[in-house]
Amino acid sequence: MSDKRVVITGLGVFSPIGNTTSEAWENAVAGKSGVTRLSMIDPDLFTSQVAGQVKDFDAAELLGPKRARRNDRYTQLAMAAAAQAWEDSGLSEESIDPERVGVVIGSGVGGMETFEKQHTTALERGPRRISSMFVPMMISNMAAGQVAIDLNAKGPNFATVTACASSSHAIASSVDAIRLGRAEVMVTGGSEAPLTMMSVGGFCSMKALCTTFNDEPEKASRPFDRDRSGFVIAEGACILVIEELQHALARGAHIVAEISGVGMSCDAHHITAPAPGGEGCARAMRMAMTDAGMASGDVDYVNAHGTSTNLNDINETAAIRDALKDRADKVMVSSTKSVHGHMLGATGAMEIMLTALALKNGIVPPTATHENPGEGCDLDYVPGTARKADIQCALSNSLGFGGHNVCIALRKYKGDN
Repeated sequence: MSDKRVVITGLGVFSPIGNTTSEAWENAVAGKSGVTRLSMIDPDLFTSQVAGQVKDFDAAELLGPKRARRNDRYTQLAMAAAAQAWEDSGLSEESIDPERVGVVIGSGVGGMETFEKQHTTALERGPRRISSMFVPMMISNMAAGQVAIDLNAKGPNFATVTACASSSHAIASSVDAIRLGRAEVMVTGGSEAPLTMMSVGGFCSMKALCTTFNDEPEKASRPFDRDRSGFVIAEGACILVIEELQHALARGAHIVAEISGVGMSCDAHHITAPAPGGEGCARAMRMAMTDAGMASGDVDYVNAHGTSTNLNDINETAAIRDALKDRADKVMVSSTKSVHGHMLGATGAMEIMLTALALKNGIVPPTATHENPGEGCDLDYVPGTARKADIQCALSNSLGFGGHNVCIALRKYKGDN
């Protein structure tokens, strides 16, 4: 454990359930789904026809026409969410040492929309007509680079690409940067814009997406439920500003919650399936608790990865039981993917944000669509309705194709003690 404490001081989001932190939080607590019929591309081409789409996002208005044109949608979303988070933090370029501010933003697939459009151009008009902006618009590190330019952040800067664990790895790496003294402030999270022909088609081909609720999109994402049949693909960005505690206190920052521990592991088992019994996830959870100085009995809430797929939900349930032992039956577990869908590389940051707000506000968001427990899914999933609870310690899990596991441990912030 490091003697440096890390706190969350700014939040920004563009998501299927809202384009502000307050809107996203209110909809998560209300169990109001943002999943709709896929409209960004022709839904009739796919077996899964539902998605979590960001509504009313005008990149030209938010970023200016030129900057919007020169960035892929995933970068646009990240830039807009980062601007929100920066404003929420109360920081300004004048108040920081730019060399002590870093940016780490994860993305699972990066500029997929740009890649597909430019590939079509190359096939139809020849490779000489490929845009000179193709490479910088497509690469997965550009969100981190553009946000750093916007904020004049000259500290550690990179991207994490670990599929659905990308933004949780970004946050974990940012915590490490502060603890190691490499930065005082980190702007971190994830962004994803995968609602494209190749992304949706690819996930459909591997039978990973829900196909049984095309006529009832709001019911499609069903973590831990008997009738789950796959995840709901979604887009969005969530960015957090995190700080070393004394730096935050010195400037009178408002503190949302404390990030007190991180755990990271690999299944080393299969490219898409989790290790049997959720062994890798359980190790990450134990590492996060140890890093945070938490005992299993301290944990009140787990924001689960909870993808609504058969293998994830069974194995994550087993992982929670393995990591928390007898405490597992007393802990509240919920998956907010039930309302915002699976935002791939951005989903971990979204869930960490909602976990931090649950600690701050004393309300656990529900697994909104949970009606009948699935086989092997036997925990308290906070079904249907949010629950008021003075939770003190929470864990947020993220798992990614490739066997990547991340757990972030958070505490309710009660003042400097």
